[in-house]
Amino acid sequence: MTSTRATAVLVPVLSVLLSFLVGGVIVVISGHDPLAAYVALLQGAFGSVFNLANTLTVAVPLMLAGLGVAFTFRAGLFNIGAEGQYWLGSIAAAWVGYAVHGLPVWVHLPLALLAGTLAGALWAALIPGVLKAWTGAHEVITTMMMSYIAINLARYLIEGGPMMAPGYTPQSPAVLPTATLPALVPGTQLSWGLVLAVLAAVAVWFVLYRTTFGFEVRAAGLNGRAARYAGMNVARIIVLAMFVSGALAGLAGAVQTLGVNHRLFDAFNAGYGYTAIVVALLGKNNPWGVLAAAVLFGALNAGASAMQMQAGVPAHLVDVVQGMIIFFIAVDGIIRSVLRRTRKEAAQA
Repeated sequence: MTSTRATAVLVPVLSVLLSFLVGGVIVVISGHDPLAAYVALLQGAFGSVFNLANTLTVAVPLMLAGLGVAFTFRAGLFNIGAEGQYWLGSIAAAWVGYAVHGLPVWVHLPLALLAGTLAGALWAALIPGVLKAWTGAHEVITTMMMSYIAINLARYLIEGGPMMAPGYTPQSPAVLPTATLPALVPGTQLSWGLVLAVLAAVAVWFVLYRTTFGFEVRAAGLNGRAARYAGMNVARIIVLAMFVSGALAGLAGAVQTLGVNHRLFDAFNAGYGYTAIVVALLGKNNPWGVLAAAVLFGALNAGASAMQMQAGVPAHLVDVVQGMIIFFIAVDGIIRSVLRRTRKEAAQA
């Protein structure tokens, strides 16, 4: 492993370790045992098949949306609108799931997944992607605005709108059994979406590192002017990169709707699309790193309640750890500088 690759692995690992260290100090200050807190956290996340399934259930949408965000980061774009693309995918998958009747499962389920995927892809590409490619409009602004539109559109549809089920609860009708993703582990919410997420990671890795288009994406991300000078159609690359990113975020929403929630309902605080940005950064925009980072965040969320019940430590400590991970990712340059100095001193010694 080269020095650059070693650093790429060490930086996120150190970020996580430092985050847990700071969290441990906070636990001590609050009068609790940090060792007991983290043991309870691990047991709550991985201590049984059921707990592991819960961890992976939370991780699956983060894997898919994180892969989408990482793809645009590789292209030099900042798609921070994965949350909106996630909700468009949820809307489309839910509607196809409950409104389309008379189809066998081998047609209905793929159709619902495809609807969610395309909805997210078009939401990312048609406005943010096209505006970025042909007018230079910054994708941070446009994707953020599109996220607010998507979230409020979903709220309108199920709060007295055309997708609201009879009754007073703001939710859509349940998707039909023929559009339901089956459970991967019986008795848990972990669906076959996990398999789709792993296959998506393989596909993203293959596209990025084994295809001409992937080379163009990475070249445009490193230096757009040089890529354009080399004859690459950078505008096309931007639109397609946003399309792929939105497709993965939309698939995340479809998988969550068809495999876990089984309907569209008012759960707009889940924040999978926003957390996916941190997952992509922590994973260094590498498909395998994204999967690992998603499992970490899934473990933090799944183990938080166990930590509170068994060790008496408030579950909000998990928010502190997540916040510190974001902080240490932000000071990536400082960690790299320390690593370089350490290696230099070791070489001189």
